[in-house]
This record gives sequence, structure tokens and C-alpha cells, in this order.
Amino acid sequence: MSKFEECISLYETQMKEKMGVKRPDTDLLRKVAKACGPSLYKKDASTVSSGDKEELARVKKNFIAKKLGVTDEAKQDKAVAAAIERIGKSNRNKYRAIFYYFLTKELKKSSVFA
Repeated sequence: MSKFEECISLYETQMKEKMGVKRPDTDLLRKVAKACGPSLYKKDASTVSSGDKEELARVKKNFIAKKLGVTDEAKQDKAVAAAIERIGKSNRNKYRAIFYYFLTKELKKSSVFA
């Protein structure tokens, strides 16, 4: 199994067991994970620190605004809050690919990865 496939398997397991997602959209998850690039394989870069305002600002600027095309700050903030809630505030492993997956779903921007 490739490293990428190992990551996808881990993310699916996390989503099913810890986040209550019965059937994640694996195709979308793969595309979002691929968009994360090499950050998937670096321990620090593979997760999002929801308590770090600077990191959340980068997520809004680089992923939500640039990749998804959503520039409305209120929508960005609402989507970030929803993703954090969905993953769980106390969950220390907020994997970037899962976080971006939930942002994409919340903002209804799956078509970006079509």
C-alpha cells in the first residue's frame, strides 16, 4: 500500500469512528488530499491547529479563498467553525485533508475537485 493510500485509509477510519461519518465521499477525500500535496506526509503540516489564529487565517486565504473561491469572510468563518465542530474541538488530530474535506462540503464547493 502506498503512503497516499495509507493516509486515505487513516482518514476514512478517523471520519467513521471518531466523527460519525457513516459513508465519507472517498472520491472527494482523495482529490482534496491530493490537493494538500506533500503536507500529508509531514507530521506538523498534516494537521491543522484550530487554536492558532494565524494558521486559520492561512487556511482561509490559501484554501478557502484561493482554491474554493469563497472570499466572504462570514462564510469562511462559519465554514471553519463547522469543520472544527464536526471534527471535534478536543480532537488533537485535525488532519488537514479531513479539515479541507469538511470545508469543501460545508461551502458546497465539491465541483472544484470534479
